[in-house]
Amino acid sequence: MKMDIEKVAKLARLELSEEEKKTFGNQMEQILAYMEQLNRLDTTGVEPTSHAIPMVNVFREDEVKRSVSREEILEISPDQGDGHFKVPRIIE
Repeated sequence: MKMDIEKVAKLARLELSEEEKKTFGNQMEQILAYMEQLNRLDTTGVEPTSHAIPMVNVFREDEVKRSVSREEILEISPDQGDGHFKVPRIIE
């Protein structure tokens, strides 16, 4: 187990003390023991899921809508010219 912890720490570029390696080793053992418990469950007839709750497509349908024309936008602009917005110069 210690070699696994050291390998994961190296991949994650973590420097672990011996105490941290021991702590993480114990935690990993507990996680693996729990996974083994789950593996013993009879899941015959249980459909695989990708989400805990049923999901449906949450995207809205595309709708063609009227767009605002350049002229309408430029009409409300504080300063414009040659079909473009004019903005104050900020770089000298």
